[in-house]
Amino acid sequence: MRAGTRLRGATVLAAAAAVAVSGCSTKAPESSGGGGGGGGGGAAEEVTTDIGVEGTTIRLGVLTDLTGVFAALGTDITNGNTLYWQDNQVCDTYDVELDVQDTGYVPQTGVQLYSAMEPNVLAMQQTIGSPINTALAPEFESDVMTNFSSAWARTLTEIPGTGVLGATYDVELANGYQYLFDQGLLADGATVGHIYFEGEYGENGLAGSEAVAEARGLTVIPAQIKSTDQDMSAQITQFAAEGVDAIVLTTAPTQTASAAAVAQAAGLDVPILGSNPVFAPGLLQGPSAQWLKDHLYVASPITSWDTQPELLEQYQSAYPNTTPSLGAVFGYAMGDVMNQVLDAACESGDLTREGVQAAFGELSDIDTGGLLVPIEAFETGVSPSTQSYILRPADVPGGAELVQEAFEGELSADLAG
Repeated sequence: MRAGTRLRGATVLAAAAAVAVSGCSTKAPESSGGGGGGGGGGAAEEVTTDIGVEGTTIRLGVLTDLTGVFAALGTDITNGNTLYWQDNQVCDTYDVELDVQDTGYVPQTGVQLYSAMEPNVLAMQQTIGSPINTALAPEFESDVMTNFSSAWARTLTEIPGTGVLGATYDVELANGYQYLFDQGLLADGATVGHIYFEGEYGENGLAGSEAVAEARGLTVIPAQIKSTDQDMSAQITQFAAEGVDAIVLTTAPTQTASAAAVAQAAGLDVPILGSNPVFAPGLLQGPSAQWLKDHLYVASPITSWDTQPELLEQYQSAYPNTTPSLGAVFGYAMGDVMNQVLDAACESGDLTREGVQAAFGELSDIDTGGLLVPIEAFETGVSPSTQSYILRPADVPGGAELVQEAFEGELSADLAG
């Protein structure tokens, strides 16, 4: 399913200033024959609505990180969300407004902000961070809130109505390992040092390393850190002493920069494999830029900008003073998938939260035109995809180039669940 492009305007709200809407039924116009995620154009004459829909406006929530450890990523994802909804409608009828709030990557802040926006939104376009999604899981379930996470931890697939857009971190890293094996950069029996955040993100990434280690006879040296830790000297020094053959990161770009600088200074000439959040184009402005270009490999559900020249032109026109990152591609794709869900709900005549979640549960074989890896479906406890792209830092828009099209590693299907 592919959401068609419909050139309409949408307004992005910077704060939660909305009026709760009581249950109602609105007339959808006759179909104009235009494109849509499942046909578009108001397939049902009567569309039932309740919370988050007022007239022909749908309000979606965004809980992002604009000031915390993933601030650069959160800003770009939100820009991508915004860009998508500026040019698209639901069922060729409904404009979309985004209520954007900054959690600072603090779970308690996210819970408080969600409590304020919940009475006014139909669904969550974006909730960034495994810890915040996990903290909100009870509320999402009780509110019948359909939500797309800017995170890929396996635990998030257990939350009813929450969509993980790509392979979970364990599957993602297994694919990354597969690429290193295939390229002769890593061999059976090797020793690997893995730095990972405490919590769902890091632990799910470590689970991927451990699964590969069992299958390929690797020795994994785990090093857990807090998301606020910035100096990786102790961890990389330990890895060098242990003679690691590769370094794996399930961290943020700050830790990637530190790890690269310390490894470079130590003369540690080994590949670094990262989960998709480890990289940001700003890393190529630092002293270890060339070292990263030579050593870093990123397993990702998101394609690179060089494969999307038309979208890049559109993004640079809308945000001329920003450096585009892969987060903006992801944010745009998130809008596309949400539109496919909302179109399906609209065509079924039910844009209530219950109707949206029913449409979400029935979505399968999700195609975003190559922006994301193919997504099979959203099943409880199952990785939505078994495939990953492989990206490498380069002097191109977004700072990363595609070196491997979406593929499935040998362990991915078994790990996916």
